[in-house]
Amino acid sequence: MAAVAGRGGLGPAAAWKMLGKRMEAVAPAAWVRCLFTRSRIPDSVFQPRPGDHEKYGGDPEQPHKIHVVTRIKSVIGRPYWEKKIIHDLGLDKAHQPTLHKNIPSVNSKLKVVKHLIRIQPLKLPYGLPTEEEMSDTFLTSKGELVIKRHLKPVEQKAIKS
Repeated sequence: MAAVAGRGGLGPAAAWKMLGKRMEAVAPAAWVRCLFTRSRIPDSVFQPRPGDHEKYGGDPEQPHKIHVVTRIKSVIGRPYWEKKIIHDLGLDKAHQPTLHKNIPSVNSKLKVVKHLIRIQPLKLPYGLPTEEEMSDTFLTSKGELVIKRHLKPVEQKAIKS
């Protein structure tokens, strides 16, 4: 039985099949090898489609300048390189938004961990805040930078009598 269980010259890819009381080698089909050597995803999947910009509300001619990135899934059980990218981007805590520039170096990191994060454009519904208003701003979960405007007292005009 030990001699039968050896490779028998069929190579390491041969499988053994039990037929009755004896074992016989079954050579793998050659076409199986190509299933695992190259990507079977067509290139058209990775190309931007015009419908995507309408669906997500983006303009390809004028992209937004800042991403609001939020980690929405855990990194437990993920590979070490994904954990490192999450740490480098400052996304150690879940559901805490962070701001990142829309530049190729950051986008390449975001692409690696895109299944763990949510990316939104930074929206400025009240415009860009001034230096005095920066302390009164907060970031919503929808990616909007809201300015809490404090009421200023109206100056009283002197009444002439």
